[in-house]
Amino acid sequence: MLWVAVLALVMTVAAVAVAGRRALFLFKLATVGPPAPERIEYARTHVPDELKAQIVEVFGQKKLLKWTPSGVAHFFVMWAFFILLTVYIEAYGGIVQGAITGRPNFHIPLIGQWSALGFLQDFIAVACVLGLIAFAVIRIKNSPKTLGRKSRFSGSHLGGAWLVLFMIFNIIWTLFLARGVASANGNLPYTGGAFVSIALGKVLPASALLEEIALLLHIGFMLVFLVIVVNSKHLHIFTAPLNVLFSRRPDGLGAASELRVDGKLVDFEDEDLDPEKLGRGKIGDTTWKGFLDFYSCTECGRCQSQCPAWNTDKPLSPKMLILDQRDHAFKVAPYLLQGADTSHADTDVLALLEKPLVGEEGIIHPDVLWSCTNCGACVEQCPVDIEHIDHILDMRRYQVMVESSFPSEAGVMVKNLENKGNPWGMSEMKRADWIEELDFEVELVEDKMPEDAEYLFWVGCAGALEDRAKKTTKAVAELLHIAGVKFAVLGPMEACTGDPARRLGMEYLFNMLAQQNIETLKEAGVKKIVATCPHCFNTLANEYPQLGGTFEVVHHTQLLSHLVDTGKLTPVTPIEEKITYHDPCFLGRHNKVYSQPRDIMSKVPGVQTQEMHRHKDRGFCCGAGGARMWMEERIGKRINTERVDEALTTNPDTVSTACPFCMVMLGDAINEKKNSGEAKESLEVVDVAQLLIKSVKGTS
Repeated sequence: MLWVAVLALVMTVAAVAVAGRRALFLFKLATVGPPAPERIEYARTHVPDELKAQIVEVFGQKKLLKWTPSGVAHFFVMWAFFILLTVYIEAYGGIVQGAITGRPNFHIPLIGQWSALGFLQDFIAVACVLGLIAFAVIRIKNSPKTLGRKSRFSGSHLGGAWLVLFMIFNIIWTLFLARGVASANGNLPYTGGAFVSIALGKVLPASALLEEIALLLHIGFMLVFLVIVVNSKHLHIFTAPLNVLFSRRPDGLGAASELRVDGKLVDFEDEDLDPEKLGRGKIGDTTWKGFLDFYSCTECGRCQSQCPAWNTDKPLSPKMLILDQRDHAFKVAPYLLQGADTSHADTDVLALLEKPLVGEEGIIHPDVLWSCTNCGACVEQCPVDIEHIDHILDMRRYQVMVESSFPSEAGVMVKNLENKGNPWGMSEMKRADWIEELDFEVELVEDKMPEDAEYLFWVGCAGALEDRAKKTTKAVAELLHIAGVKFAVLGPMEACTGDPARRLGMEYLFNMLAQQNIETLKEAGVKKIVATCPHCFNTLANEYPQLGGTFEVVHHTQLLSHLVDTGKLTPVTPIEEKITYHDPCFLGRHNKVYSQPRDIMSKVPGVQTQEMHRHKDRGFCCGAGGARMWMEERIGKRINTERVDEALTTNPDTVSTACPFCMVMLGDAINEKKNSGEAKESLEVVDVAQLLIKSVKGTS
């Protein structure tokens, strides 16, 4: 048995050395870019949250289990890695004991002969095999060769996936071979429980040599698998828990990531600020957290399958956005690691090094970058917490603030924000015009909030200036008035929250607008805010605290739902309509407000609700987020048309939503359908608040 111990030792040392060298390379590559101290600081100061994330997302596989068949299969395969570590302790212990005593009948102290452990080992190994079969079926069924672009594996490195499945299968069958022969030889630690191993022991020959060979085969396959893992996409086995640990809580949605240079928050008044470092212009500008995203991508394509851009034939695939950066980083890694010295680089590599991260000839095509709506479907579905939107925003920031390269029509929006404080370029004096259409008084904030006002009603640019959105504004104001909720508005003192600028990548303009609004709100003594626009709501609630503006912010559906529940608003008039509700991305996925709009509709007599196929956390975007509201959609099918096509499958009388942008986008698509005869003339898009006021007042 001594020769087995020596060979096992040599194999193990060699494999660990090769894997360790690769791990060191990956670490060095990940740290070539700027630091991300905020990630470490958050993890350090939020230990309970991070422990919960590890338990729920890593060990509990919460996100993976949303897709039940593949999720269950992955759950058992992953837990096989954890539980079968006990088998390796037994295997190495047996080899050492065999070399010393001649009998490899080692067992783990205290628990090593417990039948329950033997059963668990065999059970999880069998479950792992079934999981591998399920993976194979899923991959064949969803093969890009048959489904093309519709396959979530389109663009993935398929060969590596099949190799890993094959290697895991080899590990499992050699495990059962080794344990079966050990049972036949009387060396298996378990006399019961290990149902497969004991059954095999009854049919396999009792042979010391066969047991030694089986043990070496099993360990050999495991060691080869280790080397393959650290050189493939299955590196996520080690990096996914780290990526979850250092991801932005709760899940990378809500607030956009803050702009940092060399790990420090950007101060635009700093005279020493290097403008060339704003955003990400080359792969070497990626933080170690960005590289963790690269390493953790499993190429499963869940993000791709949910992306509204990809589903409407646009070039953006969140998965490929990550993979293209990762593949490029690996190609130029030797020269990134030696710093600025490229004297030994050949011509081809120098060309790669000089290749821009974004550009017509870059790693990421501009059409990919500007197709993103920031809807968050990719981040929501990613099982390893990759933050695709952070990557996109960082690249946009460089393109906008350094290269001045972005869609021309968005430039009009930027100028309007700079000059007029709203994307449409209308006079700020028009912000209060809607008040004249009401039959009751709405207080305007002059210097301070009125003493009896509980809420500041943040009307928003659309709510004050866009005709369709103004209907929602008036409905909410009237409902608050009926419920006896005292509120006031800023009127001309209100400016855009800066959301379109920030999501475009114009961080400087966002900062300017946000600071202006925060100063206005603080001077007025504002404590509580209600907003009708989810983009305003998200920015006020989640992003202004980054700049020192912390307020209690609610969306109007949250407040109205509460008022209905407490009896301050009573819907009485039946609305005999079939209604389907569209989840706004910045209300739903970004802020997890799903129930309140539906609760309001459920309280309105006569309303029949019918969910679209894609709803709640799998809801489909209207196409307006990420500053796309002010950009032309020239590639593929229009996203709002795709969403309306889905809405029409429910045969609704009305489409409801809770966002002014969604109302505009869905309304435009419905009008097109009416013109082509594909939708009934009576079909309209309304805000949930409009339904409620109609029932409360009994108006048509």
